[in-house]
Amino acid sequence: MVKYMDIADSVLDLIGRTPMVRLTRVTEGISCPVVAKVETTNPGGSVKDRPALAMIDAAEKEGLLSPGSTIIEPTSGNTGVGLAIVAAQRGYDCIFVMTDKVSPEKVDLLKPYTFVGYDGTIKAYGAEVLVCPVDVAPEDPRSYYSTAERLVKERPDAFRPNQYSNPVNPLSHYLTTGPEIWDQTEGKITHFVAGAGTGGTLCGVGKYLKEQNPKVQVIAADPEGSVYSGGDGRPYLVEGVGEDFWPENYDPSLIDEVIAVSDAQSFHRAREVSRKEGLLIGGSCGTAVDAALTVASKLTKEDLVVVLLPDSGRGYLSKVFNDQWMMKFGFISDEGPLLEEIIKNKATEVPDLVYVRPEDTVTKAIELLQEYSLSRIIVGQGDLPLSAAEIKGTIDETQLQIRSFEEGFLDMKCSEVMGPRLNYVGSGESIRSVLFKLEQDQTLIVMDKGRPSAVISASDILSYLQRSGENEND
Repeated sequence: MVKYMDIADSVLDLIGRTPMVRLTRVTEGISCPVVAKVETTNPGGSVKDRPALAMIDAAEKEGLLSPGSTIIEPTSGNTGVGLAIVAAQRGYDCIFVMTDKVSPEKVDLLKPYTFVGYDGTIKAYGAEVLVCPVDVAPEDPRSYYSTAERLVKERPDAFRPNQYSNPVNPLSHYLTTGPEIWDQTEGKITHFVAGAGTGGTLCGVGKYLKEQNPKVQVIAADPEGSVYSGGDGRPYLVEGVGEDFWPENYDPSLIDEVIAVSDAQSFHRAREVSRKEGLLIGGSCGTAVDAALTVASKLTKEDLVVVLLPDSGRGYLSKVFNDQWMMKFGFISDEGPLLEEIIKNKATEVPDLVYVRPEDTVTKAIELLQEYSLSRIIVGQGDLPLSAAEIKGTIDETQLQIRSFEEGFLDMKCSEVMGPRLNYVGSGESIRSVLFKLEQDQTLIVMDKGRPSAVISASDILSYLQRSGENEND
């Protein structure tokens, strides 16, 4: 009898059939079993390999792709990697459009095959990775959605898979991920939890599972601020999950519950799972696991929660797993007296965060500077609480004096006269560390759990230390 070697003919043959593992250490005290569907074992490292292959296969059958065609897609990174793997096998060029909140590791994945152009874009054998601002509406010409659409129109041989509305996206999960979960749990799954992004994974799997057992509950894990959980789509820091619009592939009739999870919860949960379970997972995985534990805590040992882990933490080493980044954005704390104590005890009538909008006039900026006796003011887009991406720049007295002789100066927009934004410092940083940073910058923006919360200067710290010393002497 001839025994054949267990060797795949193509890397594409390795997509799917991912393992499941029980989470035991982060579920202590919870009687309901929680099982993770680990999608990091796909060749591209994420669940997005599944729809990437399926969408290209379907496009080829429909004659939408031919040798020399260019695949163009807006992506937070994982879909781009999946499409790039398939394109490498099939001989297509790719253009990926990403937002500026995407971690550098996701862009670096392409660097073994790329060179950096002088225009700041990353080019790979005729393909490009373009970076667009995250803090603009989807219909804004600068958004990564609109940029991708423009590029498709400019190139006659271009094809956009459009993961947000392409029905092949959820179909790929209906045909593969869903059946795998059903078979691996022997049909005992009672609750399925996954991040809500394009709607492909959540709705494709959810539809299949409900057809097998209508009692299966489908739960969407969603970042705070995303539209699915009632937000307005303003920027948040966790990547690859949530949306600022309603994709066609998201079918709310399949969703039984939506659970909002903050950036802080997502990042802390991702770090906890990696530390306790030995699974290095990304921020959006933390979102899903946090929601899954919320669900499981209300269930019994007769139930079975399956949570889908979409990708690996290797794409977030410079952020979620970088203590300096986490500290700077106010997600973790240092030792010793902390900056947050000064913010809580500032002896001033000035609001913690005074700012003007980009469209406000210089006149308004001057009025606020004078009202609160400030030397500089933040330029921010949106209402409080602002997100990190909504801090646009800074206006200070020196800039105003230099430009004060220009015609129509007082009626200029703040966006026309602002300088670079202030640097960040975390609310959990030590006072000693903050004082050192203030030797380089006169003023810093204080970040607390990922959001700007105040502005701090050396005089604020010195006033606090002086008051503390006086209180000790009393």
